[in-house]
Order: sequence, then C-alpha cells, then structure tokens
Amino acid sequence: MTALLEAVDLFKHFPVRRGVFGKAHGAVRAVDGISFTIEKGKTLGVVGESGCGKTTTAKLVLGLEDPTGGALRFNGEDVASLDAAGRRRYRRGIQAVFQDPYASLNPRMRVGEIIMEPLITHERHDTPELKRRLERLLDLVGLPARAAALFPHEFSGGQRQRIAIARSLALSPSLVVLDEPVSALDVSIRAQILNLLRDLQAELGLAYLFIAHDLAAVAHMSHTIAVMYLGRVVELGDANTVATAARHPYTRALFAAALPSHPDEKREEIVLAGEVPSPLNPPAGCHFHPRCPSVMERCRGEEPKLRTGIRVACHLYE
Repeated sequence: MTALLEAVDLFKHFPVRRGVFGKAHGAVRAVDGISFTIEKGKTLGVVGESGCGKTTTAKLVLGLEDPTGGALRFNGEDVASLDAAGRRRYRRGIQAVFQDPYASLNPRMRVGEIIMEPLITHERHDTPELKRRLERLLDLVGLPARAAALFPHEFSGGQRQRIAIARSLALSPSLVVLDEPVSALDVSIRAQILNLLRDLQAELGLAYLFIAHDLAAVAHMSHTIAVMYLGRVVELGDANTVATAARHPYTRALFAAALPSHPDEKREEIVLAGEVPSPLNPPAGCHFHPRCPSVMERCRGEEPKLRTGIRVACHLYE
C-alpha cells in the first residue's frame, strides 16, 4: 500500500510565558516525536487520555499548527516545502469533521450554502453544476434534496453531523480528519454515523485519521491504532491486535477500563496509580513510569523507543 500521509519524528512544543511580554520559561510538549503513516483508503485510529496530544496531532495534519520539528509528507511531498499552489492542493486534499455539530455549522447559513462554501471558495462552477454536486453530496450522507433550503437548527444532532460530513466531502478529499465525530451525539445515533463513515470510505476510497475517546468505536472503525501518552506514541499496530492483545501496560489499562462488548466478557482489572503528569514537565525516561504497574529501574531514566516489528515503546520487550 502507498502511504498517503506520513509523519516522521513530529514535534509540537508550545512556549509558556510569564506575562504578556515575558520570556519563555518552558514549553508544553504537546506532541513529542511521533511517527505514523496513513495508507490510501485506510483508517488510523488515535486513542489516549485527555491531554495526550491527539487534537494537536490533528491540527498539525490539517495545517492549523506548524510543527516545531520533524516532517509531514503528503503523497510523498514534504508539506513544509510546498509552494502556494501546493499548499492549496494540500488543503483541498485534507478535510475535517469536528466534534460538535451544533458549533461547527453557521446558524445563519442555509444547508446548501454551508455544503457548497468550500466549492465556491476553491472552484468556479455554474449554478446547474453546483446544484448537481449539492444533490449528490446530500444523497451520499442520506439527506433529502429539500434539506438544502433549511437552516441547521431545523435538524437533529445526527443530521447536523451528516451535513458536516457532506461539507467535508465537497472538494473530493483523499483524507478526512475525524476529531471525536460522534462524542456529542446520542448513543443511539452514534452507530448510524460510524456506519455511514465506513460506507463512504468503501464507496469513495477515503482515508481517515480517526480521533476518539470511545475505544470500541476506534476498534470498530480503524485498520491501525496508535496509542498516545503525554505526546508520544507508546503502541502502534493492527487494530484488532491492539484492542485484544495489547502489549504496553498503558494500552492494556485503557482497554481494560473500556466497556466490554458482551456482559459475560471477562476483563483483566488494571488500576493505574496517580494522575497524568504535566506535559510542561514530563517525567524522565518513560513518561508512563510513575503510574506503570510493571515499572523497572531503567524506565526511570532511559526513554524506550518504538521498536520495529511489534511497535511498542516499552523496556519489557527488549
């Protein structure tokens, strides 16, 4: 498979200042040297506790933040070296669906205007062609053509997220960043939206970067899962393997705490000590070592690398 998007040793540190004009006296290490690839037509799921760097990773991919270090490659091209035309192609090729469909849609615009806004901004079409594209997009997400004349407040949360998905598809992207796309929806609606996203992927050949707290949803949607902790990827691998036979102690704890798929399913009980450390001053060595039930002396001073093969950053496997 050809890599559509590749992150190589990607960093994003935010300087912390005292006062409006104060000097930086440290940095929040939001993303701390991560590497991953997303193949065409495949889904990379990213999981981890709040503050682990998932959303910052999404912002880096979308071009909303510039990396402090490392590289992003899209279709083999280094994103940082693209000229103006190349940046426009990149922005067209990567779109997003955000968490809250109540906040991500302009309440003063009709649905047709919301969905067509990217096309009108990036391309020139006559009115009949725009109307055909609009009807096609609405049909793709399961909404009737008459929805184009209505306002967002006239729809339910699930329908609003369908509108947001239609907007993300207007420019025929190859990668869609899904940042918690169902967490603001009723539980009864979540499966419908996830199944819609899978159907669209099969029909259009889309690749997804899927970010969520819901581990069951990530396991259901993803081909590959990356587990993040304090800005680092601690485990990366086949979705089914990571979900059912995780190796890293943190990954095992995450999936042990998730709701089981069946009431009779037996789960290993793992209780993590303490709180997530501050990304402003993360622990030396393995960032997870203060909470790890399997900690060894070398974990306190020596950073484990994400090993090739089993793709887990843990001294237990060296």
